[in-house]
Amino acid sequence: MNEATFHDGLTIGWFVLAAVTFAALFLTAAPYGRHIRGGWGATVSAKLGWVVMEAPAALVFALCYATGRRTGTITALVFLCLWEVHYVHRAFIYPLQLRGKDKRMPVSIVGMAFGFNVVNGYLNGRYVFHFSGGYPAEWLRDPRFLTGLGLFLVGYFINRQADHTLHGLREPGEAGYRIPEGGLYRWVSCPNYLGEIVEWFGWAIATWSLPGLAFAVWATANLAPRAGANHRWYREQFPNYPSGRKALVPGLW
Repeated sequence: MNEATFHDGLTIGWFVLAAVTFAALFLTAAPYGRHIRGGWGATVSAKLGWVVMEAPAALVFALCYATGRRTGTITALVFLCLWEVHYVHRAFIYPLQLRGKDKRMPVSIVGMAFGFNVVNGYLNGRYVFHFSGGYPAEWLRDPRFLTGLGLFLVGYFINRQADHTLHGLREPGEAGYRIPEGGLYRWVSCPNYLGEIVEWFGWAIATWSLPGLAFAVWATANLAPRAGANHRWYREQFPNYPSGRKALVPGLW
């Protein structure tokens, strides 16, 4: 089996595993953050866990760029920058901004996320920088790229703005949760997740690729059930929680 065949098979398997994960996460919320609970083995610092599990996405994708055969265009560099602007922040900046004393997460969750990011970084990086056949400079004017880029940037802005709002809810060293307000929090409980889903569907359109679409499906499979769990948690914990808010999509769900 050559690498192209392996890559194609792994991409198809990625769609199947996303569907299984989607169903499983609707039955039980992943045990980290506000949903952390016992029975999942040893734990590590949440800050360390975030770095370990997110760093492979940035590093593997960069390695694919460095070793790729289709990296001689401005388009390849643009795709590298789009990917890394998300994951460098998520892996190396966001964890340092976490507030709250002694937050922990299970090593098992860190390990599963680490594996996901290795595979996902490989699938997308090898396709964009090797198996795609290359994206010429003219691709930057293609309606598919422009549409995808617009969605990516909108989703990135929503995600960062929502994270900034959550970050501002606590003083340094303060624990506990409060009701977030402002921005898209006026309509949904988890605009940070909505933004990330929009980002990666934008990526799928901009790259016009099956690995990109698989990632967008994975983002939805992982984050939509968690948005539902977070929404239920807010309503259980705060009797005054805004009744008109939805979990993820304004006015719908």
